[in-house]
Amino acid sequence: MAKIALVQTNPIIGAFERNLRQVLQWIDKAREARCDLVIFPELTLSGSPPYDFLERSSFLETHDRVLAELIQTLEGVTCIVGVPERRQGPGKPLYNSALVLERNKIVFHARKQLLASNCVCEEARYFEPGTTPTIFPFQKMYYGLTLGEDILPESRSGRVHPLAGLAVEPVMPDVLINIAASPYYFGKLKAYQDTFSQMCRQNNIPLLYVNQIGAQDGLVFDGHSMVMTAGGVLHQIGAGYAEDMLIVDSDEIDTTSVPFVEETVTQVYKALVLGVRDYSRKTGLTKAVLGLSGGIDSAVAAVIACHALGPENVLCVALPSPYTSPQSVEDAEKLAEIAGCDFEVINISAAMEAYRLGLAACFTGYPEDTTEQNIQSRIRGNLLMALSNKFNRLLLTASNRSELAMGYCTLYGDMCGGLAVIADVPKTLVYTLAHFINKESERIPEQIILRPPTAELKPNQYDQDDLPPYDVLDAVLQAYLEEGKGVEEIAALGFDTSLVRDIIRRVKTNAYKRQQAPPCIRITTRCAAPGWRYPLAHGFVE
Repeated sequence: MAKIALVQTNPIIGAFERNLRQVLQWIDKAREARCDLVIFPELTLSGSPPYDFLERSSFLETHDRVLAELIQTLEGVTCIVGVPERRQGPGKPLYNSALVLERNKIVFHARKQLLASNCVCEEARYFEPGTTPTIFPFQKMYYGLTLGEDILPESRSGRVHPLAGLAVEPVMPDVLINIAASPYYFGKLKAYQDTFSQMCRQNNIPLLYVNQIGAQDGLVFDGHSMVMTAGGVLHQIGAGYAEDMLIVDSDEIDTTSVPFVEETVTQVYKALVLGVRDYSRKTGLTKAVLGLSGGIDSAVAAVIACHALGPENVLCVALPSPYTSPQSVEDAEKLAEIAGCDFEVINISAAMEAYRLGLAACFTGYPEDTTEQNIQSRIRGNLLMALSNKFNRLLLTASNRSELAMGYCTLYGDMCGGLAVIADVPKTLVYTLAHFINKESERIPEQIILRPPTAELKPNQYDQDDLPPYDVLDAVLQAYLEEGKGVEEIAALGFDTSLVRDIIRRVKTNAYKRQQAPPCIRITTRCAAPGWRYPLAHGFVE
């Protein structure tokens, strides 16, 4: 029987020569292990998702040239790779395909049938769906070959399941293969383990699932490739958030098992670290700067940045105003000291006074309001952007999902930056992350976690003066944004109807801010940006 390698790679989109070298290195390792078949993730050489690069002829030509190089190197091993495959005729010009490469040629292909259509990927924009399942013979066994969503339940897609077509094929497969570039979200690991287990049991077929790892813009691909037995038992699972190769004998899949991997906040933390690390590495911005307020959001973001990039590559900056308590600066400095990163203090009082004098004539007769508060935030954003520009550092922002939903953030102020580290992390989960970070030792000063959240833009200001309690807010946002519930349904859960209406109103009113936010690392099923799509000008009231 066949010895099979499942390889989860971390490509860089469009870095074809680099991606080819990576694939060839893994093929060499598989050869050394005497593997007969090597399986790679979806869109192996191009990386995923390439978006509108798929509409550039030069991108596709380079891909095809590198693919031809790969095919010519295959001696003594069969390989499955994911590719954008050109097609003729009406419809889209490409298929999202998996190719079986053997003896220096393409011997079989499978075309993705259920194209991803969600807040982060619109495959139907580029690809024509396939229409038939693919079953190919290899070393006295038959293998069904699928891509991505093709093996998810009908209830997830609302369409006919491609596996239903296997029942009418002349030969039923002995093993099912799925190559994927499936991004992470909190809860995905449990959902996929449960889904694959049920599918294998119902169809009495083992599964080889190969997933990409790495981050691309705000998407994090978690790896966790799996070998599942026909009885729905997990036989092997690949590393999370790291390249890895699983080796399995096709006739030994049912012989041993490993426990399901538990879904915990650890997965969220690792996803955020990988998101920052790969965004930095793949854009070439290997150093970072962020404002450190002494609050929990920037503290969590700073720890993640130091873990991802190394503390020697992170600059934390406190930017106190007359409203900033000495405790905030002390806590910020202590966190930076524990982390081992550079720390600077830039007092913004003089800049605030300059703005006050410059606007005095225009503002005469008008009381101070959020305008003056926002100026403080924009001064900080401007100074941090200056440091980013001068020293070629990636500016990281620390707004959380709850605040971004409600617009409790300042456009061109604390929203300034190149990457929003925790913008898809609800505030309640931020606290969970902070406790997780401190599990082994105090990396975030306890005072930062315990103090009431405050923007410190005016005297005696606290978040809860302008927002509902975060446990209430996050529960309502979860019901509305993730579960699609309406006002009455949410109120029936025990929340005040007027409060629910106000939260929903603010979510829609502040869509213009989210449209201008930097990319954020996605950890939920519906990412804050671009996952929530509301018209900026509308008259709809719920």
